[in-house]
Amino acid sequence: MSYESEIVKNAWKPIEIEIFESDKELNPRVGCSNDILSQIIEVVSSNGIKPSNSNDDEKDDSKGKKIVNSFSWGNIKTILKKYAKFIGPGIMISVAYIDPGNYSTAVDAGASNQFSLLCIVLVSNIIAIFLQCLCIKLGSVTGLDLSRACREFLPRWLNLILYFFAECCIIATDVAEVIGTAIALNILIKVPLPAGVAISVVDVFIIMIFYRPGSSSMNVVRYFEYGVGMLVIAVFICFCIELSYIPDTTSAGQVFRGFVPSAQMFKNNGIYTAISILGATVMPHSMFLGSGLVQPRLLEYDLDNNNYSMTDSALEGKKSKEQIMEERYFDYRPTLDAIKYCMKYSIIELVLTLLSFALFINCAILIVAGATLYGSPEATDADLYTIHDLLSRNLSSGAGTIFMLALLLSGQSAGIICTMAGQIVSEGHIKWKLVPWQRRLVTRCISIIPCLVISICIGREALSLALNSSQVVLSILLPFLTAPLIYFTSKKSIMKTEVLLKDTDEVSEDENSVDGDLQVENGQRTKTVYMANNWFTTIIGILIWIFLSILNIYGIVQLGITGQP
Repeated sequence: MSYESEIVKNAWKPIEIEIFESDKELNPRVGCSNDILSQIIEVVSSNGIKPSNSNDDEKDDSKGKKIVNSFSWGNIKTILKKYAKFIGPGIMISVAYIDPGNYSTAVDAGASNQFSLLCIVLVSNIIAIFLQCLCIKLGSVTGLDLSRACREFLPRWLNLILYFFAECCIIATDVAEVIGTAIALNILIKVPLPAGVAISVVDVFIIMIFYRPGSSSMNVVRYFEYGVGMLVIAVFICFCIELSYIPDTTSAGQVFRGFVPSAQMFKNNGIYTAISILGATVMPHSMFLGSGLVQPRLLEYDLDNNNYSMTDSALEGKKSKEQIMEERYFDYRPTLDAIKYCMKYSIIELVLTLLSFALFINCAILIVAGATLYGSPEATDADLYTIHDLLSRNLSSGAGTIFMLALLLSGQSAGIICTMAGQIVSEGHIKWKLVPWQRRLVTRCISIIPCLVISICIGREALSLALNSSQVVLSILLPFLTAPLIYFTSKKSIMKTEVLLKDTDEVSEDENSVDGDLQVENGQRTKTVYMANNWFTTIIGILIWIFLSILNIYGIVQLGITGQP
């Protein structure tokens, strides 16, 4: 391949060109004189890729040399194509923020305080985005999900306490999903509640068949993510239709004023409702999930670039292929190149998805309730059956049906996500000796059996109470599980990766700009790159933790005074 062909092949990449006064002067940035450089640019331009001639794209550096930034639509296409590879984890995470628990708390908020608690929904989503970005950072840099990081970096007694709290969160979340799915099936197609509860467990088998970390190919993982994404899009469409049913008298200005804190949010026990919204939105189990979902794409990059192998000749014949691949998956630690390649796009995909899907759906639930149920005595502390009846009566039968359809889709998709989170929690905090399929079944039963007992035994009358109580439990446990996340991502001894340098390698300016140490041992040069939170991010994380703790103390006090969740 000729030198010109090689230039054209990589012409989509942005380049910087220094123009010197003399065309014959050697340009040290590209290693050739400017007249040769001009010929190269002509070749590139003849292939449909032209450098920008806009004055906005020209600038002077500190030495007075003019720099022209090359630009092409091919670069944008490459970025979008690369971004498309990362679509999926954000959608999976968004499911955790639109589960049936959100329906109950958001409807209660709209019915009692109209639109004033929209600001709490917004703040909750911002907190969720911040914490999920820390989860992505933890998973990308260390290669560990939050539960495995607890086992590796914390004392055993503290790890077991956090495991107990995490399992309580999984059970509380499962209660909401199972109850929501069972009620939706009962209303839509008259399935008895116990049968609906049993049907909701089908997600266990879906996970066991399709989602197997380490042994599943990346294509299978992506198809699985897209399947869950279709459920999320269906819920999104349902609430777009639901919003079209609200009365014409609803003021858009009044709705938007709800995003600004006001005195109305303190009325009708609004702060306690706000705590429930916080627990329903910033779901603790989503942090375990978010820190685990980033690893398949990091692994894919290192496998494609021959930085890692999923085979181990020492274990062949002693263990099955699935066990070997899974063991290699859990031993994997991302390279610096993989981290740089993946982490930025993972964060962008997460933020865009949560802002476009999770925030919209949570706000839509509250707006529908505030526009149609506010001021109605029946709507106060109404269960999902009453909510369906009120929507069908006040708006139309179609509105009630669509609401229940959205609830069913949310419950089923959230059940799948909760299954995955439960698997990550149990496998991470405890080293299981069982084969993979047996371990998945056991870890799922740990949370689903108590959930089934609660759902079947309490009956219809107490379902709403159990649903709301589960959200309060999640909110109370949230500070205990966010603390290790903030601690891990702020600690340099944990948030680091090592780069082995060859004798011919030089430390680039980019690498020097990253916080790190260069060491030489046994003739080998190793650079340790630190990627812990900066002081500003750490302070924000601590302030969020304090905020969550204060709200929970208030909620516990209120619970002691009123005796009711």
